[in-house]
Amino acid sequence: MAYDKTVILPVDPETAFGLITQPERLRRWKTVAARIDLRLGGEYRWTITPGNTAMGTITHLEPGKFLVYTWGWDGSTDLPPGASKVTLTLEPVAGGTSVRLVHEGLTPEQEVGHAEGWDHYLARLVQFTTTGDAGADPWAASPEHLDELTSAEAVLAIAQRVLRSVTNSELQNSTPCADFNLAQLLDHQYDSIVRIASSLGVATPPAPDSSYEVRLADLAQKTIEEFRRRGLVGLLKLGPNEMPANVVANILNIELLVHAIDVAKATHQPVEVAPALAEYVLDLSRQTVSPDVRKSGAFADEIPTSETDDSLTRLLAFTGRAV
Repeated sequence: MAYDKTVILPVDPETAFGLITQPERLRRWKTVAARIDLRLGGEYRWTITPGNTAMGTITHLEPGKFLVYTWGWDGSTDLPPGASKVTLTLEPVAGGTSVRLVHEGLTPEQEVGHAEGWDHYLARLVQFTTTGDAGADPWAASPEHLDELTSAEAVLAIAQRVLRSVTNSELQNSTPCADFNLAQLLDHQYDSIVRIASSLGVATPPAPDSSYEVRLADLAQKTIEEFRRRGLVGLLKLGPNEMPANVVANILNIELLVHAIDVAKATHQPVEVAPALAEYVLDLSRQTVSPDVRKSGAFADEIPTSETDDSLTRLLAFTGRAV
C-alpha cells in the first residue's frame, strides 16, 4: 500500500525544498534531531520523536523539483531502514508550491500508522510556512517509555525551541545562574555538552559561526547518537574524573533541561515541560547531584518545596533555583 498526499505551501519551490532537506528547517516542523548527506547515495538520520529515528538513503534528487529516499526505523524488524520508499515532488502553483508526498512499500497496518504521522507533520509544515511557527510538537513532549537517552532527546527538543528565540539584544540579560549573564550561560551550556561529547570520543571542532540553537542541536545529536551506539555501561572520563556512563547521560539531561529553563526565564519565554518528563529528570538529578557535587559549587543548595508543588518546580528547587 501507499500513502499519497499533496499540500500547498506559500513559498517558492527552492524554499520548499530547503524545508524538507535542511536540518535546521526540519527541526522546525518534523524532527527532534536531523542530519542528512544531501547527495545521491547520501544517508540521513532523523529523530522524529524521542526514541524513534528514521533512517535511509537518497536515491534521486533534483533541488527544487523532487527528492526520493528509502525509509525505515532504526532498530525495527517490521520496517527496517531501506524497507520502504518516500517520493516528494515539488511543482510551482498559483500562490506557492505543490508538495506531493508518496510513501510506498508499506503493509496495510504500516500505512495506517504512517498516514497518521505524515498527516500530523505535513499539517505542521503548512502551519510553519504560513505562520512562521509550527509550535512545540506535542508528540515529542512526553515519550511513553523514558530512559536516559529518550529523555535526552525530549529535553533537547525543549532546549532547541527555547534557544531558537534568543536574540542578540538579550545576551546581556541576567539569568537564574548568578555568575552568568545570558551569553555566558549559553557558552557554559555548550561547553558542558562539548565535555560530554569529548568523553565519548565525539569530535568537537571549534564552534561554527551559527546560532546558539544550531550549535547545540548539532553537537547534542552527535552525542546522543554515540551514547546509543556504545550503550550506558562502563566508565567515561569526564574532565579529570571517571564516571559511570549512565551518570554522564544523566548530566546531559540536566544540562539540557535545567539550562533551557534558565534561558527561558532570562528571555521571558513561556516553556512547557510534561510532568512525567520533569519528574524523570528530577529522579536523574537526585541520582547525580550528591552533597559533594554541591560543595564543588556546581549547584546551589536545594530550595525547600511543598508536597503540592509540581515536578518542574521541584526539579528547579533541587538544582538550587527559585521558581
